Amino acid sequence: MPEIRAFRALRYDPGTVPDLVRVVAPPYDVIAPARRAELAARDPRNVVHVDLPVADDGGDPDERYRRAARTYVGWRSDGTLRKDPRPALYVYEQVFALPGSADRRVQRGFYARVRLEQSGPGAGILPHELTLAGPKEDRHKLLRATGANLSGVVGLYADPSGTADRLLASVAATSPAAELVDDDGVCNRLWVVPAHGVTTEVVSGLRAAAAAGPITIADGHHRYETALRYRDERRLTGSCDDDPAFDFLLMLLLETTASPPTVLPTHRVVRGLGSAAEGLAGAAGALFAVQPADRASLVAVFGPAAEGGGGRGRFGLWTRSGGAILDARPEAFGPYLPAGGPAVRRLDVTLVAITLERLAGIDREATASGGRIGYTTSLQEAVAWVDAGEDGADAAFLLEPTPASEVAAVAAEGDVMPQKSTYFYPKPLTGFVINPLEW
Repeated sequence: MPEIRAFRALRYDPGTVPDLVRVVAPPYDVIAPARRAELAARDPRNVVHVDLPVADDGGDPDERYRRAARTYVGWRSDGTLRKDPRPALYVYEQVFALPGSADRRVQRGFYARVRLEQSGPGAGILPHELTLAGPKEDRHKLLRATGANLSGVVGLYADPSGTADRLLASVAATSPAAELVDDDGVCNRLWVVPAHGVTTEVVSGLRAAAAAGPITIADGHHRYETALRYRDERRLTGSCDDDPAFDFLLMLLLETTASPPTVLPTHRVVRGLGSAAEGLAGAAGALFAVQPADRASLVAVFGPAAEGGGGRGRFGLWTRSGGAILDARPEAFGPYLPAGGPAVRRLDVTLVAITLERLAGIDREATASGGRIGYTTSLQEAVAWVDAGEDGADAAFLLEPTPASEVAAVAAEGDVMPQKSTYFYPKPLTGFVINPLEW
């Protein structure tokens, strides 16, 4: 089972940095170059200067990691970052509106150190995504330079007893140590819960709840695999520590039973079909029951206010000729299902991959390359791309979100999900909590 520990986090000192909005950022892998430049210009202490360093034109590209390390050390020296005096767990709450909707939601979890494990049968940490060499190399160079987890991996655990949910709510009823509303309108709050003293039972209860079964990685697979590589390298140096900090990494732990995390759908926009797009609805009859649908009907079923939870084999189709609602016929998909357990074979994202290959001639390799397929979490954006023919867009396949329970089911069976299967929302801010790999 997973091993979960309290730790002494590095955090921005409010006496030195009173306005946290100026220095926090989204996770590095969702920051476009223009957005990165905006955040970097906002404040010289913004965390992107360390977590997402950029190369100088014409210089050594690896100099950016050394520069990030110097900046990080400087912030620790000048008081920008302060290390908490006692080990703690860090309860994190996000209050947000579902994008495109007035639906208000609350997500609570807690930051902790989690012992690294290799994946495999019986492991306590389970992945659900394939990783790419480029991002892993980037994160490894940064981790080796700084010796810190600058942002946390997101892990999912199940606690049917409701203990964790009650404990998190009890902490959230008190005054937070930090609070801000970010650029997306999400209210972010953080509480420091010391491992000793009056909060000992809260810490023990949260640790026990999250360690009762396997943890599924939701976001941060590249960072997790990078941490494993870094750990193995450090072990080769002959560290004399019996219990080194590099055996752990920073993780934000979210419970999936009482308050399932919000997963946004990722719609597929198909490019380069030309006149063949007009025949998609008719051709879809080979795999689906097809019901013509106008734009309003598609928004009602697949828009942000829709109540569909995914996993029903139901898709929307939109072309410049009109739209349709497609309900999968299981017997038609049977011959084309990939190898793997029942969970991955029943996923909507698995069925849509088959659909793209059978109806549009776009196989999995072409899908992975990204040239023929565009992705967006916004139905309105997907439809607008098609209406305008933007970048050759001819058709949109609209999906319902993949339930978090299905992510855990796929991971438990040892399988991985197709590309762009999940988009967990909201993303945790980078810079609220940093884990230095030291005691």
